[in-house]
Amino acid sequence: MSDALKHECGIAHIRLLKPLEFYKEKYGTAFYGVNKMYLLMEKQHNRGQDGAGFASIKLDTKPGERYISRVRSIAQQPIQDIFAQINGRINKELTEHPEYQDNVALQKKNIPYIGEVLLGHVRYGTFGKNSVESVHPFLRQNNWMHRNLILAGNFNMTNVKELFKNLIDLGQHPKEYTDTITIMEKIGHFLDDAVSKIYKKLKKEGYNKNECSPLIADRLNVAKILRKAAKNWDGGYAMAGLLGHGDSFVLRDPAGIRPTYYYQDDEVVVVASERPVIQTVFNVDFDDVKELEPGHAIITKKSGEVSIQQILEPLERKACSFERIYFSRGSDAEIYQERKELGKLLMPKVLEAIDNDTENSVFSYIPNTAETSFFGMIEAVEEHLNQKKTQAILDGDGKLSKERVIEILSERTRIEKIAIKDVKLRTFITEDSSRDDLVAHVYDVTYGVIKPTDNLVIIDDSIVRGTTLKKSIIKMMDRLHPKKIVVVSSAPQIRYPDCYGIDMAKIEGLIAFKAMLSLLKDNNKYHLIEEVYKKCKKQVDLEDAEVKNFVKELYDLFTADELSDKISELLSDETVNAEVKIIFQPVSNLHKACPKNLGDWYFTGNYPTAGGNRVVNKAFINFYEGNEERAY
Repeated sequence: MSDALKHECGIAHIRLLKPLEFYKEKYGTAFYGVNKMYLLMEKQHNRGQDGAGFASIKLDTKPGERYISRVRSIAQQPIQDIFAQINGRINKELTEHPEYQDNVALQKKNIPYIGEVLLGHVRYGTFGKNSVESVHPFLRQNNWMHRNLILAGNFNMTNVKELFKNLIDLGQHPKEYTDTITIMEKIGHFLDDAVSKIYKKLKKEGYNKNECSPLIADRLNVAKILRKAAKNWDGGYAMAGLLGHGDSFVLRDPAGIRPTYYYQDDEVVVVASERPVIQTVFNVDFDDVKELEPGHAIITKKSGEVSIQQILEPLERKACSFERIYFSRGSDAEIYQERKELGKLLMPKVLEAIDNDTENSVFSYIPNTAETSFFGMIEAVEEHLNQKKTQAILDGDGKLSKERVIEILSERTRIEKIAIKDVKLRTFITEDSSRDDLVAHVYDVTYGVIKPTDNLVIIDDSIVRGTTLKKSIIKMMDRLHPKKIVVVSSAPQIRYPDCYGIDMAKIEGLIAFKAMLSLLKDNNKYHLIEEVYKKCKKQVDLEDAEVKNFVKELYDLFTADELSDKISELLSDETVNAEVKIIFQPVSNLHKACPKNLGDWYFTGNYPTAGGNRVVNKAFINFYEGNEERAY
């Protein structure tokens, strides 16, 4: 993606089902879980580089022994920083106490981070400050082991205000107004309530205080707690939690917006945000890794009993399509094929844009996530050329000379690496003219491969704001002096803000929205902006389920091609000599390529939960009023 965009986080959960001595004997180390957690987090670093956190719980410790460990970091390489700290502490203890070396019991008792229940998180910040206090996992502490709660998630809630008020109505005083704290306190409230009720019941049954603790662990119904806590949640989420005594859970939102995968055998339960990560780290097949169903939780009791339970009634499945286009690792077998298909499906539009002149066209891509779609596009070009060659030979009716046949067969797709991402830009100068000059040099180009008679076709996975395209890529491409620059987006036009994990809270920054505004002006219809604003304002006090997305009415005035042509105009200026054409993927093609991930609200405005419509209305109101605050 040429536009910098922050997005979903990544979670990793491991529950070791055997005693630590088992892993020492089979794998040579009692730190098996810690080592696997490092790999799970490192292989999901694409999902978050603002911060990382790790927490572990030791089972069956004695009173007075530390059983919870946590470390978080916002260092430049936070995952490496976390595990450098962990390894440093482990090595220090082993050096100072040689007797721990081969004694797993002493290691567990005296060395932090070693444990049977582990939780990891990588973070991109979309809400709140990027301080270490904002990094997951979050910890809710209590002297009662069962009431300790460790929480990490890949989520955004659209109704934090309502949830926060609910906590206040319960008599709580949350320490922060953030969705993570709000969610943790909500779960914590019902956890406290459940523990208290079980304790009172056990006392009536005649058990003393010491006897109650293990019985509370047995009787605690995690699914029931989650049903009560999540009842009014509105958002996209994959929520992972550990309870101090050793129960754990991962809950997925009822629309399946955020991804969650798991693997289980007799040694381990593992949950992560991405399937290939589990496949690689645990060396298992594609079919061994299952997708957690929407509205369900995978729950592992302290006893090691594992269950999949429905927590919330599943909604229409609207798994995030952006996961498939851009965010998730392309090594997933399904995602790889889907991205190739996205490239293939664009070819009819591309051929139309270049007048079928493949001989005088060079094809390339914008690094790095668009590479797979580029492969699919090239396969489609090759199929087109094969048909063209076959027809030319057939038209020769067997009378072509050897030289002519060789000439026909020699035509190849011209593929070049044109765009090269040179540096990770740090816009440390705030002056606009200085920043623009820096942005213009994010990419470099390969000189000497484009002729003045050539079309240059370059594919990107998506175009969000268009800033880097306008200020850098198109201008750099123009230096090669092509006849025409065709920029192809494997994603449709991004028209609406996101509120479920991707950091697109402001509608006015989207290039498709700017194009729509420009078309309204061109057609003397800009007064409709005020009409839609008034409709949005009238809905401010309505319940979320009653709110409608009136911004759609403005987009519906124009065809997708009209918007694309206006975007082409906006992303080029008088300094660009080549003709510029921007092509977007039709939404129908997106659904063909990614049939299991039909969450397309960025492109269509069809939000998967009731809170989405309120967010888009708020974003539009903010735009109209010139308000810089976030829409959620």
